[in-house]
Amino acid sequence: PELILFGLAGSELVLAGERAGLKTAHEVFADRTYQEDGTLTSRRQNDALIHDDDEAVGQVIRMVKEGKVRSLQGTDVSLKADTVCIHGDGAHALQFAKKIRRELRAADIKIKAFST
Repeated sequence: PELILFGLAGSELVLAGERAGLKTAHEVFADRTYQEDGTLTSRRQNDALIHDDDEAVGQVIRMVKEGKVRSLQGTDVSLKADTVCIHGDGAHALQFAKKIRRELRAADIKIKAFST
């Protein structure tokens, strides 16, 4: 009962978890692009990653505040953002995480630990 199921925001995994009565967290991705169906762009595509930190931070703030992300097709996709995935394998991952934290606070978005 104290576990939380994390999954891609709006995914069948999270929705199934909710239907089963599990505690869930809708996860959004800071540095990934989205398709108009709410899925992440395949990493096989050149435009799967956002390389500009300011663009990625802006995407995160919009997902959290407005519950929307702009798809590669140019449409807004509604989603719920409970938690943000920041990939730790990048060359500047720590600096990127600190920047996101700083900008979320500046946008009056409260950051807290996810708990049961």
